[in-house]
Amino acid sequence: MSDSPASLLQPPDGYAAWLADLKRRIHAAQQRATLAVNHELVSLYWQIGRDILARQAAQGWGAKVIERLAHDLRTAFPEMKGFSRTNLMYMRAFAEAWPDAVIVQQAAGQLEGGPIVHQAGGQIEPSVIVHQLVHKLAPVEFVHQLVDKLPWRHHCVLLDKLKTREERLWYLRKAIEHNWSRNVLVMQIESRLHKRSGQAVTNFAHTLPAPASDLARESIKDPYRFDFLGLTEEAQEREIEQALIKHVTDFLLELGAGFAFVGRQVRLEVGGDEFFLDLLFYHLKLRCYVVIELKAGDFQPEHLGKLGFYLTAVDAQLKHPADSPTIGLLLCKSKNKVVAEYALRDKTQPLGVAEYQLVESLPPDLQTSLPTIEQIERELAAPSPAKKAASHKTRAPHA
Repeated sequence: MSDSPASLLQPPDGYAAWLADLKRRIHAAQQRATLAVNHELVSLYWQIGRDILARQAAQGWGAKVIERLAHDLRTAFPEMKGFSRTNLMYMRAFAEAWPDAVIVQQAAGQLEGGPIVHQAGGQIEPSVIVHQLVHKLAPVEFVHQLVDKLPWRHHCVLLDKLKTREERLWYLRKAIEHNWSRNVLVMQIESRLHKRSGQAVTNFAHTLPAPASDLARESIKDPYRFDFLGLTEEAQEREIEQALIKHVTDFLLELGAGFAFVGRQVRLEVGGDEFFLDLLFYHLKLRCYVVIELKAGDFQPEHLGKLGFYLTAVDAQLKHPADSPTIGLLLCKSKNKVVAEYALRDKTQPLGVAEYQLVESLPPDLQTSLPTIEQIERELAAPSPAKKAASHKTRAPHA
């Protein structure tokens, strides 16, 4: 008897809803299973790294013991990946990067006898505590901590590309919050997102209620990097605008989580006149429209007047009663921060001013070593030594 869908009986009433619920529960169970596997893997790797640190500190073992350990673990568990020398070094660095705040503070109370040793100034000495814990603690619970919510390869990126605990923790939280892939995490680190988030000049503190004002401020960067457009610094507003829409996926990624694209050159009619918004977005977390205006030149205070007019029109014609007030963001090639702060001071609408970069700037030392356009043109125009020699030979009989 065939069990193809066509041969099955017509499902009874309520079957479709039940099936949808089963699918949801199965999907949720699969996610929990994946998280549980990652929890166990990250916990294991931290414990191995902790043991390596503790034994090297207590017994003076050198780096070569890790190579021997890698060989022995691969021999004992040939079906398991992850026991290379390189990965063991990552485990050691992982335990060293997160020695106390996420693990030891929770587990120190489980020590059986003996005081916890402190450094001068009351700071816990991680290596000493790790040594005390190594034989006295059961496997440490990571389940309520941040570190086990990120895949292992993400942690390797954090270890490779960031030097301080504060930076790693910042990107760790953002990666979990926004579900970044490893490639996106690398891109956000390389673009120095933590240095740009919340840096725009805004008046959100006195035009939006808390905590929306804080969320709005953190949602705005300065500068925005549009180097994915392939445009020069001389590009005009419409050219930039068209390129942003052509690369809207990259644009949304640069804007950050929560932005949904509504339209470009959105038409509004006010008093019989037509007006067109450069770019219109809706922010899913803030629950409000976001109007973005592009200026190819320097910021001028009068730019905010036009942007404020657009916000009033959007609030009157597009905003739903349940929506929060529309936010305006002016993106310009450059700005005087003090001038922008003065221009925003008496505004009652939520506005922000930020810069954008079309091409990634080169380090100063590299800039000075590169030839200018004029030098290149002179070099191309000048004849080469070989041409000079050939020219001299051909002219010689006529001399």
